[in-house]
Amino acid sequence: MKPTLLVLAAGMGSRYGGLKQMDPMGPNRETVLDYSVYDAIRAGFGRVVFIIREEFADSFKTRVGHKFADKIEVDYVFQDLNDLPEGFSLPQGRVKPWGTTHAILAARNVMAAPFAVINADDFYGSDSFQQISSYFTETANTSDGVDHYCMVGYKLGNTLSDHGKVNRGICSDTDGFLSKVEEHLDIELESDGMCRGENLAGDRVKLPIDSIASMNFWGFPASIMQDLENNFIEFLKQRGTEMTSECYIPTDVDAMIKSGKADCNILETSSLWFGVTYPQDKDMCVASITKLVEQGCYPANLWS
Repeated sequence: MKPTLLVLAAGMGSRYGGLKQMDPMGPNRETVLDYSVYDAIRAGFGRVVFIIREEFADSFKTRVGHKFADKIEVDYVFQDLNDLPEGFSLPQGRVKPWGTTHAILAARNVMAAPFAVINADDFYGSDSFQQISSYFTETANTSDGVDHYCMVGYKLGNTLSDHGKVNRGICSDTDGFLSKVEEHLDIELESDGMCRGENLAGDRVKLPIDSIASMNFWGFPASIMQDLENNFIEFLKQRGTEMTSECYIPTDVDAMIKSGKADCNILETSSLWFGVTYPQDKDMCVASITKLVEQGCYPANLWS
């Protein structure tokens, strides 16, 4: 069974000032997402599922999804704040999304194959998709009582923005396996030259720039959906009445590793990561894609 690519594309781009997942970056108006789908097809993925918002579904399908609908199976699911487990309801006045766990759960009813998760607005590189596809092949018939996950890791210092703060899952590893991952918010290089971010306890802490950062490029078996739903229910019990609380995939993966239910292999890649968080990041992204096209890594017209 070919793996599925699950794309988190429902973000509103509040810091960017618009829907960056549909913003042209390539020489023929390709989006960053176009390159991810192109790399996934080359790596043997058989299906792509986009998690989007219903209010911009028609625009997304016209401007993005139609370009490769004849090259890979394409499906869409909608992320909705009111999509909550039985017994829970949206707090009055809440408008903030529930986080990446909730986003992935939007696809819980359409996911039967192993799947990779990516952000729509991040460029991960061809080798990253090859690595995660090979991992799925190698673990396809593994049955040892433990769920096997994987993630592509990047150096934190190579994932920062020159134009503002970012959020990252900061990882620790043991012999190539993820031993701990903790979401940190508002990470930046501060005036004293140190990199700092805010952990989920609200403390501002130092972060080595060579730390392994999760860029939300995960590989999971389809069975994780039930575990994520259980974790999300516990999250709602504890923090569901808050206006800005979020349930993060790195936090859930960390919990399942600590419980012994799963392990997570950190995949090494030769690919470069880059992305757009702020409008000023776009020029760098365009220049990076142009260079890759000039080097022959991608055709000038991706879908011709």
